[in-house]
Amino acid sequence: MACFLVPVAEAVVTTVITKAAKSKETEPSALKVKTDNDSFEVEIKIPFSRKLKWLTNLLWGGSILLAFEHVWHGEVVPWFPFLTAASDPAEASAMLSEMATVGVSMAVLITAVWGVMLLVTNAMEKKALEAQTTSN
Repeated sequence: MACFLVPVAEAVVTTVITKAAKSKETEPSALKVKTDNDSFEVEIKIPFSRKLKWLTNLLWGGSILLAFEHVWHGEVVPWFPFLTAASDPAEASAMLSEMATVGVSMAVLITAVWGVMLLVTNAMEKKALEAQTTSN
């Protein structure tokens, strides 16, 4: 019914935090790598704002797809009260219950997937930094 509103709320919060984090970050850390012909910069550490943008994209993308699915099934309509369940108090109770269970669990699952992505990325960054320091 309205379970997509919980990830939307989290997406709004993470969008604001991402913009604030990006404005406070300095230039990304990069290392100069020399090859036989040229030298070029390789980004070793991904800025936190970019990692937070991954979470924001996951949340917005999933929420948009889920909202489309709810529109498709007639649970969201283009006239007030927009959510068909909000017009009846008994259905509104079921809607709030669904938001508390399904919506929260979806938001937590998306955030957990992002957390695993961070763990993998941090391990890859550490490995690349170790490889770079041993080669110098």
